[in-house]
Amino acid sequence: MNVNFEAYVTAALFDSSTRAIFALGDGTVRFEDGTTIDAHPNGSVQCACAHPSGEGIVTGGDDGRVMWSRPSGPELIGEIKGRWIDSVASSAASGLIAFAAGKELRVRDVADPAFERVFKHDASVSDIAFEPKSGKRLATATYGGVALWYARVAEQKPQMLKWAGSHVGLAWAPDGRYIVSSMQEGQLHGWRLSDVKNMQMGGYPAKVKSMTFLFNGMIMATSGSNGAVVWPFGGGNGPMGKQASEVAYDEAGFTSRVAALPTRTLLAVGRDDGRIGVMNLQENRMEKVREERGAPISALALSADGGRVAWGDEDGNAGVAGLPLM
Repeated sequence: MNVNFEAYVTAALFDSSTRAIFALGDGTVRFEDGTTIDAHPNGSVQCACAHPSGEGIVTGGDDGRVMWSRPSGPELIGEIKGRWIDSVASSAASGLIAFAAGKELRVRDVADPAFERVFKHDASVSDIAFEPKSGKRLATATYGGVALWYARVAEQKPQMLKWAGSHVGLAWAPDGRYIVSSMQEGQLHGWRLSDVKNMQMGGYPAKVKSMTFLFNGMIMATSGSNGAVVWPFGGGNGPMGKQASEVAYDEAGFTSRVAALPTRTLLAVGRDDGRIGVMNLQENRMEKVREERGAPISALALSADGGRVAWGDEDGNAGVAGLPLM
């Protein structure tokens, strides 16, 4: 599948039925079979994630609405009128969906339409991540650090993981032991949650816009450099005292997106010149997916079996490609 949607591709993902889904800047959600859902009429999709059920996609729009889109149609999950939805996240383990607009974070339960929690921050929330194993806690990236909340507790103060500066992205290790944030500058900052030990992870030539854990949390890969930057997280100290390496290096440009599977060693790498490759880190072998140059890759995903990759770029080009056994 190769198509031009004529709108910025905000997100690409596979749901539990291995169906590729694309969320677009024109407010629509497109399924690979051609089904189109007008999730945000007269609006734009700002963020997206999988639904906790594994079916369809959850999107947040500049119309203040959070929508669940399936081929059968859209369904409203929540709304903050007059605001943009800046980030959305979900947990299959807990059945919860969280979304943020400005300084406000809201949590909804897909099994209980009456359930809602509202958490206030001192500064805007840029990203959200659920604790991967249970989904009982969630993290928010904000100015001055990362806030940790218990997702179902109504009255609470968050645990603050403090570090000066603006934190804009989050990755929570699959085993729950580490949280890493990307910052407005070209650097990361991490914490080991058992003792809140700080981990400075700098040296990037560009802002890190994409992070992913793979190989059962033993490795974290990021964008922000000429290749994909790979950090070791094995052992009791994670990347502390260790050096990152760089794979799929290309001096012609930068990596704009990375995607992986939590238990595999497959890493998809999308570049700012439109090219895409998928690499098996154990074998150091790269499979070229898209060699045509064009707009920066803005969305990237691997199917659960590692057999397909879905992608989209800033000019609306998108596709789904099969991969050999890797």
